[in-house]
Amino acid sequence: MEILKIQGLSKAFGDKKVLRGLDLSVPENSVFGFIGRNGAGKTTTMKTVLGLLSADEGEIYVAGKKVCYGQTETNKYIGYLPDVPEFYPFMTAKEYMKLCGESLGMKGSDITQRSGELLRLVGLEGEKHRIKGYSRGMKQRLGIAQALLGRPKLLICDEPTSALDPVGRKEILDILLSVKEHTTVLFSTHILSDVERICTDAAFLSGGKIVMQGSVEQLKDMGRAEGFAVETIAPANADMLVSAFENARKSAKDTVVFSGGDAEMFAVMNYITENKIQIARIERAEPSIESLFLEVAAK
Repeated sequence: MEILKIQGLSKAFGDKKVLRGLDLSVPENSVFGFIGRNGAGKTTTMKTVLGLLSADEGEIYVAGKKVCYGQTETNKYIGYLPDVPEFYPFMTAKEYMKLCGESLGMKGSDITQRSGELLRLVGLEGEKHRIKGYSRGMKQRLGIAQALLGRPKLLICDEPTSALDPVGRKEILDILLSVKEHTTVLFSTHILSDVERICTDAAFLSGGKIVMQGSVEQLKDMGRAEGFAVETIAPANADMLVSAFENARKSAKDTVVFSGGDAEMFAVMNYITENKIQIARIERAEPSIESLFLEVAAK
């Protein structure tokens, strides 16, 4: 079953058309990556799903219910983490969760139990400091806990890892992966390695439309698998290979990436042998979400 369905969504701001007939289908109990460049319209789409922006054309359904601009009936199914969540800085995490629970009309005992579960999930259970002293990663984790408080069917996260260091990114991704048994997760991103790591499904947004969507494995199979990389012992050897082959480029000071299939790889290996170039490894390229997205974005 689809937890979110968008049909023919269009949105313009003045003479700038951001969305042009966007169609999107998000299956239940998936971790769904919404992929696009910065400024592609990911946030606009999410705010329209939340009823915060009006659509020029198109329809949106959440859990089978139609979304209407300015009305919040469907938002009872949704938890939302914006790209830069804001909090009352003078509160602690427990105080903030209590306030949010009261705003949702939850009973006191349920707020206490649910807040404890979620703060434990995001690693803030024992945190007694005021929110004003939190790092960006801690605020993201608190934002996820708040978004899950009402047991939503759909958790929407807007670029949840974009400004985090590698450790912070891993923490957030692990949390999102851990909640998929209880809620569908939709998160927008331009960090493609995050999608490959935790997503079951994904869609590419380009030119205001969804140009490709499906399971991550299906999308990877669509990507080009041809190509290989050669890691040399010395940077000078990498420079030799780049000079000798037109379809070669350096990806690091001692690594050269080639496009092409078996014939190209055999030619490179012959050149390496004839010129006695020392290499550390030669490796075929695997299809990836990144390679497919670069193909799509280049069109």
